[in-house]
Amino acid sequence: MVFPDRVLVTLVHLRTGLTHEALGVIYEVGSSTIGRAISEIRPLLAARGFAVPDRPGLRLRTLENVFAYAAAENVTLRIDGTETQVSRPQAHRPERRAFVSGKRKQNTIKTTTISDHQGRTLWSGATRPGRMHDQTAVRTEGIAEQSRQYPAVKAEVDEGYRGLANEFPGQVSAPPRKPKGIGNPPLTERYGWREMRRRQSSRRICVEHANAEHRQWRPLQRYTGRREEYAEPHRAIASLVSDKAAQRASRHKPTADLVLVCTTPC
Repeated sequence: MVFPDRVLVTLVHLRTGLTHEALGVIYEVGSSTIGRAISEIRPLLAARGFAVPDRPGLRLRTLENVFAYAAAENVTLRIDGTETQVSRPQAHRPERRAFVSGKRKQNTIKTTTISDHQGRTLWSGATRPGRMHDQTAVRTEGIAEQSRQYPAVKAEVDEGYRGLANEFPGQVSAPPRKPKGIGNPPLTERYGWREMRRRQSSRRICVEHANAEHRQWRPLQRYTGRREEYAEPHRAIASLVSDKAAQRASRHKPTADLVLVCTTPC
């Protein structure tokens, strides 16, 4: 297969989840040829990193790159974890229970997504078994060290990152705790607490939209491949989604001529 066909085959496989046999029928080649094409192109997509809006030549590949970019551009990060269902490990394997998610009660793999205020993916990784806590998964990637290195970078998180918010109260914003008191707290305090949670949730919801955009790709709805290979297709898909978001941002950005026309008096 020529290179453009190998790229198209890989994109179709990532988008729709079609099997190698089905793609082989479409392209009139053997399933082994399709498998080789995907194994060659998918690592290249996964290694590209994540596109940055308004910066065509800049790609974010590591968590350190994300924090450096956020510090330079004064971007408030949105952090959230997501889980993808995977096949159940065979019986009597030592890591069998490690993939059982306490929240979803399924065998899953957990990843962490970081976006900006418009829900554009800046980074997605920290691939860990589903039983691991959201905060533990991202801590193993060194987020605490990056927060100390870049004290000006702020982030919005959900309740799963409460410990991170307690460690960095001036940088990481988590939902406010419910007011304490003997019996039920006063009505004004309860309404104030709900309003604060609503506002914090509205600032953080964009990263959940980014995760939802990832899940539009079939392999991230339910991954049927080998669990050890999940990180590569996930990063490839997230990288492609970030490219799409950057393209949308560039299309919607007004040109200099349009701005001049709008600001010139009639």
